[in-house]
Amino acid sequence: MMSKTSKRPASDVAFTETVKAIQERRGSRAMYERVEQGDGWQTTITPDLESFLAERDSFYVATANAEGQPYIQHRGGPKGFLRALDEHTLAFADFAGNRQYITVGNLADNDRAFIFSMDYAHRRRVKIWGRARVIEGDEELTKKLSPASYKARIERVILFDVTAWDVNCPQHIPQKVDAREAAIIVMSLRDRIAELEAENAELRRRASAPS
Repeated sequence: MMSKTSKRPASDVAFTETVKAIQERRGSRAMYERVEQGDGWQTTITPDLESFLAERDSFYVATANAEGQPYIQHRGGPKGFLRALDEHTLAFADFAGNRQYITVGNLADNDRAFIFSMDYAHRRRVKIWGRARVIEGDEELTKKLSPASYKARIERVILFDVTAWDVNCPQHIPQKVDAREAAIIVMSLRDRIAELEAENAELRRRASAPS
């Protein structure tokens, strides 16, 4: 898929000429050229991407400062706190943290950003390239993005304009289960075991009762 703002493939946001040269040497360039000539990477937020993000309670956002030094920050919250405002814009409430403000400072100098979101249970990962900006003092937008019943203080809103996104294969992703979901499953199994033990005790009682 070609970007709306240029004739170059959307994947060029990641596949620089240097990257393509290495792909050529390593034998993978032909495969990625076929992808570029086909549908290519997505450049808009689709219902599938919205559904994926709606189930995520954690993601990573990468930025770089004016000198190019990269930084990755984890952002967590209730499921779905990273939301689509339209087919090109993601947004999330930025909760108060350790007050280092590295991401905020980086974006002031360099608005290029990257979101990496992982679903360990189903071994899926989504990579999103774009540009981000900090919004402060917008009460209406802050209220719109404020998760219900989540008590963390919102310091600002981050808007993320999507340039391109892609889904990786599951190779090498370890399968992990969320601790809260695992606790629910374990509790359900314990309840079922208790029911079966009670049934078994009743059957034993009946079998041992005099006829």
